[in-house]
Amino acid sequence: MLLSTLVLLAAVAGCADNAPKPRGARSDRDTTTSRDTAKAPAPRPALASVLPPSRAAEPPTFGVLPKRDRRDSVALASMTRPDSALDAKWPVKMPEPLPGALLPYHRIVAFYGNPLEKKMGVLGEYPKDVMLAKLDTAVRWWEKADPSHPVMPALHLVVMVAQGAPGKNGLYRLQMRDTLIKEVHAWAKSKKGVFFIDLQVGQSTVEAEVPRFAQFLVEPDVHLAIDPEFSMKPSGRVPGTKIGTMDAKDVNWAVQYLDSLVKANHLPPKILVVHRFTKNMVTNADQIRFTPNVQVVMDMDGWGPPWLKFDSYHDYIKAHPVQFTGFKLFFHNDTKAGDPLLTPQEVLRLWPRPLYIQYQ
Repeated sequence: MLLSTLVLLAAVAGCADNAPKPRGARSDRDTTTSRDTAKAPAPRPALASVLPPSRAAEPPTFGVLPKRDRRDSVALASMTRPDSALDAKWPVKMPEPLPGALLPYHRIVAFYGNPLEKKMGVLGEYPKDVMLAKLDTAVRWWEKADPSHPVMPALHLVVMVAQGAPGKNGLYRLQMRDTLIKEVHAWAKSKKGVFFIDLQVGQSTVEAEVPRFAQFLVEPDVHLAIDPEFSMKPSGRVPGTKIGTMDAKDVNWAVQYLDSLVKANHLPPKILVVHRFTKNMVTNADQIRFTPNVQVVMDMDGWGPPWLKFDSYHDYIKAHPVQFTGFKLFFHNDTKAGDPLLTPQEVLRLWPRPLYIQYQ
């Protein structure tokens, strides 16, 4: 797998390492106001009816598949063919989710990137209004492909960007200003969607960096993502020169941190997205543990032709069950060799069916 091209240089952002630090969690008065004005959740269907016990329990009614070349067609057929050993591991056994949990009752469709860099993803590639209109279109694609599963729009902002320069503290990462985070969060609210803050920690650690964003994570509609590709402390390498790695203990630390925030602030369950497209990006993945307050999504983050994306999903997501799964689609990198972008109808043939869809 080729290295991702998402590394920003420090000069791009104009947000130096000495940018104002987050102020910590909001006051009790602020958090109480948000919770008091929230609407009570609607009655939910039974978990068993939302997560079918097998691929056979829900007939494939997701629409017509586009024509693909032989290699892609064979890969998709292989991924959709029953596999008794792996299929039996899905869905992951879990208790009924707590009130306010988004998964598995919704499918989340997110636009990823950073407004300060057009090449980082669709979130920053277009002016705000154009980008949000494109998000509306993507949501409609998925609603049409699977009308039985409500779609929740989302914006996924990289708030800590790995960079090729060490910066003043030598950590090879750049934190975005609070004003930018609040601005993009407001865009997500305007779509009645949710907001993800994504951390590329460079040569720092999840434990050192996640608490900086507590003031945002105490918002009920804000969730967290961590990107092992740009976790470079174990190797000591510069981001972009080698694929990084995180261990299950790093992911579990983030789970426990979010769990404590949810309990302390009486919040609905949080989602933690972990990106992965190689085996070594997440070591000891079988030791990752979710809690009733934290829902974990393993997101297939690789780009390339359809056959490679299907194989990566099988090898690094399906074969290592955690809780829920995600699938990333690249408007440019997936199509630069002439392959049409994978459609919702194709992605929905995968088992387990991804509940987190991210466009870059």
